[in-house]
This record gives sequence, C-alpha cells and structure tokens, in this order.
Amino acid sequence: MTNAPTIENRRARHEYHILESLEAGVVLTGTEVKAVRAGGASLTEAYARFRDGEAWLLGMHVPPYRQGSFSNSEPTRPRKLLLHKAEILRLQSRVAEKGLTIVPLRLYFTRGKAKVQLGLVRGKKMWDKREAVAKRDVEREIAAHARRS
Repeated sequence: MTNAPTIENRRARHEYHILESLEAGVVLTGTEVKAVRAGGASLTEAYARFRDGEAWLLGMHVPPYRQGSFSNSEPTRPRKLLLHKAEILRLQSRVAEKGLTIVPLRLYFTRGKAKVQLGLVRGKKMWDKREAVAKRDVEREIAAHARRS
C-alpha cells in the first residue's frame, strides 16, 4: 500500500499567527478519499464554521476523481468535522473573540482515517508578514555563511 500524501496549507502559516492546533476527523465520500490519496486537494481557501452544534469545513477543494463517474461529489462542498462536543463548545467560544478563526493546517491519513489539523488563528498585519520574511532571509544568509566557513 502506498503512503498517502500530507496536504499542507502553507499559506496559513504566512497569513496567520497560529495560537493553538488540534486534530479532527473529516467526513469524505469514497471518491473524495481516492482523490485526496492521489494528492489532489487544496486547503488554501478553507476555513471552519459552526452550525447547529456541529463543525463544518468550508472551501476545501477536492477535485473530482478521474475514475469516478456519477459518484463524484461537488469539489467545494461543506464537509463535516468530527470533534467532541466539549471541543466544539470551547472552540465556538474562542472564535467569538474578535479576530480569531479556525483554518485547516494539514490534511493527512492516520490508520486509514482522514484527519485534518485545525489551527485557531489570528490574522497577521502586513508589517508582521514583512518582518517574518526579513527574519527568514537573515536566517538563510547566516546558514549559507556557516556552510561556506
């Protein structure tokens, strides 16, 4: 059996300060699982919302599976997140705070089950992003200088 790829949301680490993270199951159809295992999913526009005491992942794009026909589902349909009730209530209260939201950071498989790593995040300001880029550039120059020495 082949290893399923881990799908990262690299943009989230650039756009947000990650305050905490947790793991949740995600409900996928059969052809969606096959499409994700083939490496075809995007988390860049995805976010989580709460409705009727349940957590939903919105905006995650899973392209139609090539060999699936009528069984393919809508690429950006809402997908239910599997969390304990206490976790949902705690996250709902945290998201009610100003400026916090929940975004997926990674999508992966554990023992055959689709899991998503969610992050409770606060948006970065433009100067935060520039500061992070400058810091990364300095670290890269230091590492290059250390290799030359």
